[in-house]
Amino acid sequence: MTKDQDTPTPAELVENSKEFAENFATITQKSQDLITEFFNSQKNAEFDPDPLNIGGAFLDLANRMAADPAKMINAQVALWQGYMDIWRSMAEKGSEATKAVIEPEKGDKRFRSDEWNQNQIFDYIKQTYLLTSKWINDTVADVDGLDDRARHKVDFYTRQYTDAMSPTNFFWSNPDVLKKTMETKGENLIHGLENMINDMKQGGGQLNPRMVPDNVFEVGKNIAVTPGKVVFQNDMMQLLQYEPTTEKVYKKPLLITPPWINKFYILDLKQENSFIKWCVDKGYTVFVISWINPDERHIEKTFESYMSEGILAALDAIEETIGEKEVSAIGYCIGGTLMSATLAYLAAIGENRITACTFFAAQTDFEDAGELLLFTDEEQILMIERKMKAAGFLEGKNMATTFNMLRSNDLIWSFVINNYLMGKDPMPFDLLFWNSDTTNMPPKMHSFYLRNMYQRNLLQEPGGLTLGGQEIDLGKINIPIFVQASREDHIAPYESVFKLTKMVSGPAEFMLAGSGHIAGVINHPDAKKYQHWTSSSKKKYDKAADWLKEAEEHPGSWWPHWHKWLSKKSGAKVPARDPAKGKLKPIEEAPGSYVKIKAKSGNTE
Repeated sequence: MTKDQDTPTPAELVENSKEFAENFATITQKSQDLITEFFNSQKNAEFDPDPLNIGGAFLDLANRMAADPAKMINAQVALWQGYMDIWRSMAEKGSEATKAVIEPEKGDKRFRSDEWNQNQIFDYIKQTYLLTSKWINDTVADVDGLDDRARHKVDFYTRQYTDAMSPTNFFWSNPDVLKKTMETKGENLIHGLENMINDMKQGGGQLNPRMVPDNVFEVGKNIAVTPGKVVFQNDMMQLLQYEPTTEKVYKKPLLITPPWINKFYILDLKQENSFIKWCVDKGYTVFVISWINPDERHIEKTFESYMSEGILAALDAIEETIGEKEVSAIGYCIGGTLMSATLAYLAAIGENRITACTFFAAQTDFEDAGELLLFTDEEQILMIERKMKAAGFLEGKNMATTFNMLRSNDLIWSFVINNYLMGKDPMPFDLLFWNSDTTNMPPKMHSFYLRNMYQRNLLQEPGGLTLGGQEIDLGKINIPIFVQASREDHIAPYESVFKLTKMVSGPAEFMLAGSGHIAGVINHPDAKKYQHWTSSSKKKYDKAADWLKEAEEHPGSWWPHWHKWLSKKSGAKVPARDPAKGKLKPIEEAPGSYVKIKAKSGNTE
């Protein structure tokens, strides 16, 4: 064998071995530090053996599986047959072209490394894992006799388990991690343990991997920088008015009500993907509600408070500062749920202050509200209420964990691999910075929302809820509405979002975007990404699937299509309005101070 420059000399091998030994001694010490930090953080923590209330569902599953042994035997035989097929495939590999017994599903990014296909050992590990995890998930899904709620719960948490057991998540079975360890002589594992210890300290014993590097993004500096003013504020929100970029604007201003589960600047990230800037450039006078990040001072705030001190207060402030009583509006996610109730309230009192409304990924009928329903049974709501009572609010990290679990491979395990096994810092990504900037929830509001929307589904019932002394009936909404949904949205499934079009009495246009809950909404036309579906039919469809069969697909962003719809309902053009010259004296520059408030941690011990 010819010696080349890549072949280490005996002296280099000795030196490498010495570095490895030193690094692994450091790893041992860091591991002890990690264990110490964990136990210190758990000294006063309350132990709950089943915090997610899944034990009962899995016990029922086990009993029903045991009641049908023949079915389980057949499933075991099928699994062993699959293993034999993989063995046969491995034996034939190299001698002839063979097709893998099982491949990752489309969109699965875990096995992108060439080693998973080219190295026979790792190819075997990959296929065995994929076969086993599919078998587990399919077997659980095929058990008879479970009620729908229990079935959805065991399906979801079984997927969490099989995702956690992926070979990509472990040092000894991830070829990229092994390669990195050899290249760095174990320094990646030292850095990874340091990252893990720091994350555990910052999380108070709860391990939440960082999604973005520290000190890369700053709200108001390189995120949420569209120029504007805070023209009004109260205990619940600041109202931002943005500076015009056109000489003339539509007469009717546009009021945007974002969700308070997250911060408003998802609509104003960087300038090249800012929905707010795009609307301003199209000639709209844009107002945006920036919600407060609640703490124990907001313990008495209710869902109705978000209506009266949020949307209704914003309408009053808009009228006072620019003299316009009528506006168009947008409600995003829970902000859209609130907006629908507010429209019904305004209809009940005979006020037509919002004359056209758009809904982004907003649910009003929660019967088919997606995987978040898994977290809203009575036991889990009681657990959430205990936490809120102890702290005076629901800590934002609790909500963040729930949403991250819906996409665990992308939002949990990918960062475990990158931060802890590879020992790298995460990439600077504006969307993930926003995702990590959590918000707290007032207890009365949150309990009302979980119980009356997700658990009892009262918003869709005429008179099911009462707000501001008025019975809420969505059927009284007779203004034009535009309903946006996203085809891959797991938080607000498009079939669920579509139902609003059947509830209202006015004209309703439905539009379906590609991608999910965020990317389906934030899709600037310049990006030329994804697609959307529209229909010119005036037919009333009972289900979204029926609508989609006759809808037309278009490439790219849906924003221009929406602008065409809204511009016709926004009145004539008038001279642009400078927020500094309105009747309300500006309080501070956009994005304001409320959005910069970090989620406060409560004493939940």
